[in-house]
Amino acid sequence: MEFGGRYHFAADRRAVWAALNDAAVLKAVIPGCERLEWTSPTTLALKVRVAFGPVHPAFSGELSLSDVYPAERYTLTGRGKGMVGFAHAMADIGLSDAGDGGTVLGFSADGHADGGIMRLGRALVGSSAQHIIDGFFEAIGAEMGTIVTALPRQI
Repeated sequence: MEFGGRYHFAADRRAVWAALNDAAVLKAVIPGCERLEWTSPTTLALKVRVAFGPVHPAFSGELSLSDVYPAERYTLTGRGKGMVGFAHAMADIGLSDAGDGGTVLGFSADGHADGGIMRLGRALVGSSAQHIIDGFFEAIGAEMGTIVTALPRQI
């Protein structure tokens, strides 16, 4: 499953970068996040309860950052396991200056889940994940005290 989007933050790149790398900010804005902490300079441990329609499974796992270019981009790889199965995703996140002094964040991700999760229904899982992603970036903006606007995806 592929996900993505572009978001305009009314804040400069360094402020957006700082928020994206602040475990306390991330824990506050990730829906269902029960635990999120840095375990190394490039790895976070997490426990999150995800809403897949009427089902709310908990996943424990880790997030790893690679190809890190501060205030510009990184690749985020996540793996989680719960009672309903295993999920894995990789996301590329890039920041660029907007003409108005703000920041444009581009996000593209590819996620995979095993049969246990997919039995919940591909469409249900996909729409839930995209909804969570959109809400996540809006919530980071709110936590930062700035406005975030979803932009049209570029093809």
